[in-house]
Amino acid sequence: MARGLLAQIRGIFEGDPGVRKVADDPVLSAELLLLFRMILADGQVSDAEMAVFRRICKDSFGIGEESMQGVVDYLNDFGYETNGAQAIEMFRDLDIDRRKELARHMAEIAKADSNLAENEVRLLRRTLDLLGISPVDVVKPAD
Repeated sequence: MARGLLAQIRGIFEGDPGVRKVADDPVLSAELLLLFRMILADGQVSDAEMAVFRRICKDSFGIGEESMQGVVDYLNDFGYETNGAQAIEMFRDLDIDRRKELARHMAEIAKADSNLAENEVRLLRRTLDLLGISPVDVVKPAD
C-alpha cells in the first residue's frame, strides 16, 4: 500500500511514466503519431483499431493501459507540431528491421477493423515508399 501511494505521489510530481517515455523518445513519438494517424485515416476511430494500438503500445513499447489516455493526449498535442513527413523522416536512418516493424504496425492497425479504406492504403503505400520498404516486407513474418 505504501508503495502504491509513493508511486502516485511520484506520478504527480514527475508525470505519467508512459507519457514521459514517449515524450523523451522522438522516434517513439513519431511512430506512435504515425500509428495514430493510421487510425484516423479512414475518418473513424474504431474500437478494433484502438485495441490493436493499445496492444502494440504494451507489447512493443512497454506502455501500460493506465498511460494510454495521457499518451493519446500527448500525441494530439505533438501532432499539431509534427506532420507525417516529419515523423517518417525520423525513420529513414534507422535500420531496415526497425522500419519494417513500423510498417507492419501500421498495416495491423489498417486491417484491424476488417475494412481497408482507400485512405489507409494510400497512407501505408506512401509510408512504404518514403521508408524504402517493399509491400512484401510488410506481409512477410519477422525474421
